[in-house]
Order: sequence, then structure tokens, then C-alpha cells
Amino acid sequence: MHFKHLLKIASLSLCVLVSSVSKASTEEITVLLDWFINPDHAPLIVAEQEGLFEKAGLKVTLVEPADPSLPPKLAAAKQADLAISYQPSLMVDLNNSLPLMRVGTIVNSPLNSLVVLADSDIRSLNDLKGKTVGFSVGGFEDAVLGAMLETHGLTLSDVKLVNVNFALSPSLYARQVDAVIGAFRNFELNQMDIDGRPGRAFYPEEHGVPAYEELIFVAHPDYAGTAKIERFLDVMDQATQLIIDSPDAMYQSFTSYRPDDLDNELNRRAWRDTLPKLARSTRQTDADQWARFAQFMTDRGLIQNPPPTETYLFVKGAQ
Repeated sequence: MHFKHLLKIASLSLCVLVSSVSKASTEEITVLLDWFINPDHAPLIVAEQEGLFEKAGLKVTLVEPADPSLPPKLAAAKQADLAISYQPSLMVDLNNSLPLMRVGTIVNSPLNSLVVLADSDIRSLNDLKGKTVGFSVGGFEDAVLGAMLETHGLTLSDVKLVNVNFALSPSLYARQVDAVIGAFRNFELNQMDIDGRPGRAFYPEEHGVPAYEELIFVAHPDYAGTAKIERFLDVMDQATQLIIDSPDAMYQSFTSYRPDDLDNELNRRAWRDTLPKLARSTRQTDADQWARFAQFMTDRGLIQNPPPTETYLFVKGAQ
């Protein structure tokens, strides 16, 4: 056989071998989101668009939930590798005996807030006495509001609570309520300003509520610390650094994921306000902070007997 022909066959065989090895080394990860894609998910989308997952040998599938309450439950049932949840939600899930661990953080400080219209006569929390407060999800939001009111000598009995589902801003516009609890400061406040109905926010962590991590990654304990999840967390740190170093360019990368849906004025503003709150180190957390917050939830009757932090905060090398 001619030498050149042999060389060609050898080259083709090598290409097939390399391709096979590459495919074999690619691992799949399914991440269940907490809500529709938005700037809170910036590192995930940037990692995908910038090819960081592919470089790490990962094929990541992002799933937007039809029911936002399901992702942690599915992760606990090993129906997904990771789910995005919230620190308060994880505490409740653990209290309900769901096998979950916090393995990483996306947004490491609260986004929740109590919001009123800027032209409202409510200038301080004292002014809420006798007012109507709208909420979306009972339980935690009631507890947050109660703690905030108590720092000003009021209780939940001093206000009227109304479930407005997820129509927080519209209920304020229509004067159905005087205030809403549960509004995300990086979204609702921006939407209200865009609508020409600017708001004023009161932050829970400034009024008696311990600071907590807003968006976290949770996984079944059997999955925590696996090689592919560790690579995934490495990529999250890389993507976050890219965003910090080049926020404008990475916004373009983010919106390129779904230009028609993502490139709008609300997301431009939310992007600006979310970036300072992104966790610079995905793995880093504060066990004492978690313990303080667990005690807060216990005191408020939201959970009983909080477990030791080492049972639900995964630390690399601890297992």
C-alpha cells in the first residue's frame, strides 16, 4: 500500500480516537433553575456562551421550572445533579427531612425587600401601622416582615396581610396594598422605575433579620463533592471573574443566549444591580452565619431543631 495512503488512514484513525476520547471525557450535568433565566443566573449563562463548560469537559443542561417549588425536591430525589434554591428554603427542606446539601452560592446576600411607592406617606417602618401589606409566599415572608416590624415596636397584628400572588408591583400601582414584602431589589425596583412608578425599599438585614445567602446550589449528599460538580463549581468561579472583569462584554454574552427574551431595559438594569452581589468564590460560605439564620428561623417557628451546619454545608475534603 502506498505510504501516503497509509499515513492518511493513520491520521483518520487518530482523529476518530481523539474524538472518541473527547466524547467519553464529557460528563453531563443537569441544573434545575429556580425561575426563568435572568441576571441572577449570570455565571451559568456566561459559562455556557463562553464555552467554559465545554473546556471543562461538561455538557450542562439548564432547566427552567414550571413549578419553582419542585427543583430542590427533584435534586433530593436524584432526578437532577443540582438545583438552585435559597438559604431559607433549604432550611425548611432540611426540616422536612429532604436529603440535600448546599454545595455552592451564586448570590451571597439578600435580595428580598419591603417596597412602597416612592410617593407614599410611608417613610419609615413605623408608618406601616394600620397599613395593608401584600405578599407572594406565606411563611418566610411573614417571618421577615414580623421581625422588621418588631425593630420599630410593631407586630404583624398591626398590619393587614393580603396574598397578591406574584403581582407585587401591580398591586402597589392599583393601591390594593400600601407595601409589599418579597420584592427583589434588583428586579421589582427597576421595573417600577421603568413603569414610571418608582419605589422605596426597606432591607430586612437592616431591620432585625440576619443576613443570608439568596441563591445557592443544592445537591443530594451523594453527589456533593463528585468530580464533575467540583469542575462545575470551578467554572462558576471563572465565569464570575469574567463578568467582574468585563461586565459590558459579558452582558452581551448573557443576552446572546436568547436575545429576544433577555436583551431589554429591565435586564440591563438588573444586570448592573446583581453583579455586586455575585459570590466571588462559589464554594465559600460562613457556617456561623448559617447557624445564626437557622436560629432566626427556629425562633420564628419556621423550623424545629436545626441540624448541625456540617451536615448540610458541604466542605471540600471534609468527607
